[in-house]
Amino acid sequence: MDNRKLNRLINYDYSSNGLYFVTICTKDRVQYLSEIIYDDFDNFENCIEPFVGNAALGVPIVKFTRYGDIVNENIIRINEIYRYVSVLNYVIMPDHIHLILFVSDYEDNTVTGGTPRAAFPTKSVSQIVNGLKSISTKQIGFSIWQKSFHDHIIRNREELSQIWQYIDNNPINWANDIYNQNSWR
Repeated sequence: MDNRKLNRLINYDYSSNGLYFVTICTKDRVQYLSEIIYDDFDNFENCIEPFVGNAALGVPIVKFTRYGDIVNENIIRINEIYRYVSVLNYVIMPDHIHLILFVSDYEDNTVTGGTPRAAFPTKSVSQIVNGLKSISTKQIGFSIWQKSFHDHIIRNREELSQIWQYIDNNPINWANDIYNQNSWR
């Protein structure tokens, strides 16, 4: 019998308007999605913008794997597919993803500048995450995902700012991540 701790708040409507911080991990924390390369500005091919990092290690660059490219494309498509949901910020780390999802009742989402392209009524955070995991699994050919996901309801601008910064700094902090098997220590 599975005695897993409940990840969601009981009786909370996860399709209600708001901001949600979501973390999705790979199965057994296997580093399927990307590689963090500490470089000195020489290797920018297939990488996202560099971050200012620890000078001793170099500048951390997130380089997607083949699976990471698939997941990245599907995250971008969330803004195109779901009428009332926008991904405001995200990072694809080697063994997990962090996302800030904005769920709204408004068809013309002026907060993100997005315009709905499809009429999917689904806007539940669980359905969005399960859809991302499902389509990525089909395209990859097997499941790379851990069961469920972690979420946090963002309650104010200060939390949003802190979480946004946490996402942006995640590649910088990878060398100190307890789950990083390639520790720099």
